[in-house]
Order: sequence, then C-alpha cells, then structure tokens
Amino acid sequence: MTTQRSAAIAAILTLLPGVLVMAAAVALSLFIASLQGFIGALVVALALGLLVRNTGLFHPRIRPGIQRATKRFLRLGVVVLGLQLSLPEILSLGFPVLALIIASVFISFLFTRYIGERLGLSRAASTLMAAGFSICGASAIAGMQSIVNADDDEVASAIAMVTLYGSAVILGLPLIGNLLGLSPETFGIWSGLAVHEVAQVVATASTAGAVALAVATVVKLGRVVLLAPVAAFVSIGIRRAEGAQPSVPGRVAPIVPLFVVGFLALVLLRSTGVVPDPVLDAASLTATLLLAAAMFGLGTGIDIPHLARTGGKNLALGGISTVFLGGITLAGAVLVTA
Repeated sequence: MTTQRSAAIAAILTLLPGVLVMAAAVALSLFIASLQGFIGALVVALALGLLVRNTGLFHPRIRPGIQRATKRFLRLGVVVLGLQLSLPEILSLGFPVLALIIASVFISFLFTRYIGERLGLSRAASTLMAAGFSICGASAIAGMQSIVNADDDEVASAIAMVTLYGSAVILGLPLIGNLLGLSPETFGIWSGLAVHEVAQVVATASTAGAVALAVATVVKLGRVVLLAPVAAFVSIGIRRAEGAQPSVPGRVAPIVPLFVVGFLALVLLRSTGVVPDPVLDAASLTATLLLAAAMFGLGTGIDIPHLARTGGKNLALGGISTVFLGGITLAGAVLVTA
C-alpha cells in the first residue's frame, strides 16, 4: 500500500508543473481576451502555447502534465459546452430557418472537405477546416480533432484560418448588409449562419441592433448543436473504413464518441429548464477554461516552421469556404424572410 501511495504521489508531482503552467496560461488568455473583443480566449491560449513551444520554453518538466491533460480537458470542455444550448430556443426559430441551418451546415461541411482534399490537404485536415467553418470555429475543430486523429499542426492551421477569415467577415458582412438594405432579422439570420465563432457572430450582428443580435445568437447555437450529428457522420465514415481495413488490429471506431454523447446529454438537460442560471453561468466559464487549457496544450505541440510550409493550401481553402458559405447563407436568409 505504501509503495502504491508513493507511486501515486510521484505521478502527481510529475504532472503538477505542466498543469500549473496550463492554469497560468488560461488566466493570462482570459485577461488578454477581456482587453478586446476581437480575439477570444481560446485563440489567445493557442497562441501562448505556440510561443512556449517555439521559443525554447517548453521545458521537459512541464511536458508530461501538459500532454496528459490536453486531450482530457478538450473532451470535458466539449461536454460542458452542451449546457450552453437549449433546444426550445432553437426550435422557436421555426421550420424554414431550422431547415436552412441544417442544410447550410451539411452542404458547407461537405463542400469544404471536398475542396480541401482537391487542394491536397489530408482528410483529417480538410475535416477540421470543414468543421470549423461550417459549425462553430475553434470549439468544433477541437471536438473533431480526437475523432479524426489530426496532428497539432493541422489543428493550429484550421484555427488560424477560422480566426483570420472570421475577423474579415466581422468587417465585411455589415458593409454588404447595409449595401443590400437587409432587414435586422435577415441580417441576424445571415450572421448566425455565415460567421464562424460565437464571439464573432455577436460582434457582427450587434452592428444591426438588438433584433439582429438576438436572432443571430440563436441561429448560431443551432449550428453548434449540429456538432453531434456531424461528429457521428464523420465517425461512421471512419468506422466503415476501419471495418474494411483496420488501422489498429481489433479496434473499431465508435459511431458516436463518448464525449459527444455527454455533450448531447447536457444539451437535453439544459433544455428541460431545471438547471438554475448560476449553474449555467458557472458551466459557461468552466467550458471556456477547459477549452482554453486544451488549446494551450495543442499549441505546445505545434512546429511553426512546418506550419508555415503548409499554410498556403489552408489559406486558399479558408477563402473559398468563407465565400461559399457566405453566398449560400445570404441567399437562404433572404429567401426565408421574404
């Protein structure tokens, strides 16, 4: 018993330095994000991880804790994210808007993945880009990473593109909306469908007033809910491929990963209305903390020189996907509000 206890204490002490560094990075990320509304805490945390990895600060003492915690924090963060979504709010949009959300997500996902592979990106990298641009930015990329077994460089490229083009859309959509004379409701639907991150949606839709912001936020949450069925869709494809030729003997990919089941369970729990507001607020903060920690951990695994050599294809894919998604969702938003 004494030997087991000593081994457990030794294991904790081995992991503790890395976990403490992650905690400090998350705190700094939240602080930097609070100073401006342009770049969220998740992207800041990824950038800090990149800095640690590529400036010689990734000391061997902090590696075990960071590497061990990253995937666990990532999956827990996606699970807790489910408490931010309420099905009754989303269903209140009505059938035409709900159909538009589903169609735009799946069409843009399949289109982005197809174009990515045609440009020479791997299936994993193309899937991450497709998830980020069609569903919910960095959170979707993080959730999909463990399903497709993408490497850290592919994750970083996808998040960088979501940030870059999402920032451009914040500036571009209000200009186009004013030029076309879109109503607040139409602009809100378009913003919720075409902009990548939740924070970016808020920044974009708020330029057209409270009505546009309210509609855009609910539409965006409708896209986030689709993370689960899209993840199942991808997992089924992997399952079929591994069934034909298993990449690991005896291993078959699950149809829906356990953390996605947890995400759905918390969505359903939130939808019952029994969860008090203080718990929902705490869950929102917890999801941000966990996902920011995971982003920092992923950042420490990224080699910037390698990322720079492969960035051109991602840049092209991000531009094509943004224009495609913006175009089809604008047409759809105008159609359903006509």
